[in-house]
Amino acid sequence: TVTPFVHEGGEDKEVVARIFVAPTTDADLVRDWGRRLIAAYLTVPVYAEFHRWLGRGDVLQPMWDAWGTGDRKAALTHIPDELVDTLIVHGSPEACREHIGRYQENGITTPALAVLPFGVDQRQAIRDLAPR
Repeated sequence: TVTPFVHEGGEDKEVVARIFVAPTTDADLVRDWGRRLIAAYLTVPVYAEFHRWLGRGDVLQPMWDAWGTGDRKAALTHIPDELVDTLIVHGSPEACREHIGRYQENGITTPALAVLPFGVDQRQAIRDLAPR
């Protein structure tokens, strides 16, 4: 989505994406912890505005409304599985590598992985996610 804007400054510009990755097949675990992560990040005004710009305002508004009233528990319930699955790459290490590859196929020159410690050993996860 942002690649064309970056390339306005020149085709040689690096496009970096911070990609949250949880190399585990336990989707319920990822979604549970992912909701907490998403709520913590996307209630920060600059991140909220970015996601509005991306067109996610309608999906995120119920979470923002609940958060704004101080009801953190309710805010988490308003984050749909589909959003967690969109924002956090998860699955087997092989599936995660393939997914990260799609970012690169779509113009990301430097994927900056944030390996999430959801039920995995981070050092092993880094080894498992390394390019083959």
